[in-house]
Formats: sequence, C-alpha cells, structure tokens
Amino acid sequence: MTTYILLINWTDQGIRSVKDSAKRLDAARNMLGSMGGSFDKFYLTMGEYDMAAICEAPDDRVMARFTLTLAMAGNVRTKTLKAFSEVNYREIIGSLS
Repeated sequence: MTTYILLINWTDQGIRSVKDSAKRLDAARNMLGSMGGSFDKFYLTMGEYDMAAICEAPDDRVMARFTLTLAMAGNVRTKTLKAFSEVNYREIIGSLS
C-alpha cells in the first residue's frame, strides 16, 4: 500500500454546511475503503489547511479517483502528497551515488 498525506480545505459550499462534515468524513472513509484504501489518521487543523489526513491506497490511480470524487461533491479541495516511510527514505538516500 502507498501512503498519502491529504491537505484539505473546505470550499464555500463545504463551510456553509460544516455541521454535516462529520457525516461526509464517514462517507469518504467508506468510499476509500470500497476502493481498497483506508484512512489511517484524520485531523482538524488550524492554519493554512482546515484538515489533514494520512491515507493508504493500493496505487496512485486509486488515490486520484478518490480525490477527484471528493472534489466533484464540491465540499472540499485537496492537495495530495505521496509519502515515503522512513525505511524507504533511508533506502533512497543510501542508493545515491
């Protein structure tokens, strides 16, 4: 599984119905699960982003489909970072010439 960090902001539509956002999170969690992925952690944040999530998905195509489906609903905008574990980081750095 590949790990992704999602940086999330509510849209104007999303913040107007913020009281429904927990239900939308549950629906998003179920949707990603049905695609073979999962939410590992979710945070409400202060600062540039409203929320952050650490997710896993089988591949980039699944994560792209998931985030595009979220965007189509119009409640959030996401920025997605592909993440490498510390073990992978050490392997990558160790392989440098």
